[in-house]
Amino acid sequence: MEIGTEHTHQVDLMSVEVAWELLWRSMNIGEEKEVQNLKGIGTEIVCKCGCLPLAIKVIATVLASRDQTENEWNKIFRKINCPQKKLPGDIEEALYISYDELPHHLKQCFLYCAMYHEDSTMFRDDLIRLWVAEGFVEEQPDQLLEETAEEYYYELIHRNLLQPDGVYFDLSRCKMHDLLRQLACYLSKEECFIGDPESLGGQSISKLRRISVVTKKDMIVFPPMDKKHLKVRTLRNPYGVSQGIDPSLFKKFSHLRVLDLTNSSIQSIPSYIGNLIHLRLLDLDGTEISCLPECIGSLVYLQILNLQRCKAMHILPLAITQLSNLRRLGLADTPINQVPEGIGRLELLNDLEGFPIGCGDGNGKTKDGWKLEELEHLSQLRRLQMIKLERATSYSTDSLLTDKKHLKVLRLYCTKRTDGPYSEEEVSNIEKVFEQLIPPQNLEDLAINTFFGRRFPTWFGTTHLSSVKYLNLLDCNSCVHLPSIGQLSNLRYLKIDGAAAVTKIGPEFMSCRRDNSRSMDVIVAFPRLEYLIMMNMPNWEEWSFVEEEDAAAAIATEGGEDGSAKIQKGKALSPRIQLLPRLKSLGLVDCPKLRALPQQLGQEASSLEVLILREARSLKVVEDLPFISEMLSITGCDCLERVSNLPRVRELRVQYCPNLRRVEELGSLQRLFLTDDMREMSSVWLPGLQLQCRQRHGEDLDIYTWA
Repeated sequence: MEIGTEHTHQVDLMSVEVAWELLWRSMNIGEEKEVQNLKGIGTEIVCKCGCLPLAIKVIATVLASRDQTENEWNKIFRKINCPQKKLPGDIEEALYISYDELPHHLKQCFLYCAMYHEDSTMFRDDLIRLWVAEGFVEEQPDQLLEETAEEYYYELIHRNLLQPDGVYFDLSRCKMHDLLRQLACYLSKEECFIGDPESLGGQSISKLRRISVVTKKDMIVFPPMDKKHLKVRTLRNPYGVSQGIDPSLFKKFSHLRVLDLTNSSIQSIPSYIGNLIHLRLLDLDGTEISCLPECIGSLVYLQILNLQRCKAMHILPLAITQLSNLRRLGLADTPINQVPEGIGRLELLNDLEGFPIGCGDGNGKTKDGWKLEELEHLSQLRRLQMIKLERATSYSTDSLLTDKKHLKVLRLYCTKRTDGPYSEEEVSNIEKVFEQLIPPQNLEDLAINTFFGRRFPTWFGTTHLSSVKYLNLLDCNSCVHLPSIGQLSNLRYLKIDGAAAVTKIGPEFMSCRRDNSRSMDVIVAFPRLEYLIMMNMPNWEEWSFVEEEDAAAAIATEGGEDGSAKIQKGKALSPRIQLLPRLKSLGLVDCPKLRALPQQLGQEASSLEVLILREARSLKVVEDLPFISEMLSITGCDCLERVSNLPRVRELRVQYCPNLRRVEELGSLQRLFLTDDMREMSSVWLPGLQLQCRQRHGEDLDIYTWA
């Protein structure tokens, strides 16, 4: 149904009921009874939304922000029924109202997303930087502009105006629904142009403020234009097409605030760029430039300089330290080896990615990397990635990072060595350096990459990581034991990728040792962890959650040649210990020596939905996991013989498991995915699954080819 038309259409009653249910559930206001008295007017609203789920969801956020009275809901209904703004027939009025209800700053941010191509994935951090550079973000007391912009991003998601990419649970990537993008493009059509710039032709461009280049041509070329009529503030090439740049571009657009040349084949930046005095953001990500001109220092208002993935660039100009308004310097994956002294003078810098550590030696005014001391005066740091930490020396104090109250993201990288092992002196030094890099208690995201010390720093598992939500330990192949982090109360995501020295994971990892608690205390290990990924651990053999004597007291087992163990009915883990109560997804990848899953996993992980096993070649059984509710995926488990007692799992995927002879007690199974290599072996147990499915559900099991 088109919104705003006077004539009525007959709407399927069931569709209206479903639409009403979607409306009140989308409002997140509690029980249905709270709005049940509004069902009449609510039904009229969802009908005016054409029972379109997107329109219902966005109008629900508008209704939720009003008083839950018939008078307030009638106001919204009248706006939909008698629109004040004429819209094209294919744009829903309910979508426009959700836009119209936004405060001014959010309207600007929403319309800006129209600069992205249809179906494009938008990165949260990119949007934040663009919104700051465009001046859309209002200053708030004691808060960085980037922190405020991040709140804008999540607010647009909350209002269903941006859709988070479900693959990324931290909501760091999103898309815009086609219908909402049509609305944004329509409302910003006079100021924004998306397409091949050559097609601008004789079009009036005096009102044009933003150009997003979409072309397959080898060169970005603009038609002849009268410079005095050009007021373009934003020029972007965001779609990753390798293109050259018309050199005259830098002279034509003298009012630019945002210049994004991502992935273009430009090899040099003309000195005229120093005349773009209004420039706030310069993005040269993935370009072929080898250097920046010293006139870059003339860009006194520049806030964001992206130089990541510039493979030919090895030196930063001295003028970088003159950019007193710089808020971000991105150097990740760029082989910078000569830097100017004095980066610590850029006191507004809050996003520093790819900070190369060095001894500070060099010729003239450039140095072979920065010393840790350069970070001392950067009190605004919000995101920090340090690389080449193996070149650092012990610092005079442990408070280098602890006083940085805005620091939320910290990446600590060493360089992978290819010319032999590290010496004992180097190992001792890196352990001392990491021991001193104590993070502040406000840190939310920590990654450690290629750390070659034999033990993790002692600040792991302490209050210094009490706010951490995301933890990545990557290629820490010399550490014999994993850190004791089970008591990190806010940890939601944990990835351990590369831990070659680890052979056993025990209760110390879960922080479940008995001496950690008083007799009456209840220990909850990983109380908020939702995603656990453990991969590339070639020597890991044993995994246990509790002390052996505790396990023996709680669980009676009968061992067999296949290493299986049955849980005795009525026995459970000690009530003093709770494990992984919110774990949703567990992935074990490339752990070829792991012999068994912990028995307590089936007792304690009551929220588990997905289990992924890949190249766990020594596992013989996967059994007694009653909570797995969505999917079990098994790949390359050569020794696996039995999968049993997974009563809630709905989907099973199997490939390269040549010895899997028994699959049973999967009472809720609805979908089975098999690769061609499993056809013959599955004939042994597939008839039993089919019979079980017919008896319980009255229909055959859905079987698919897993390509």
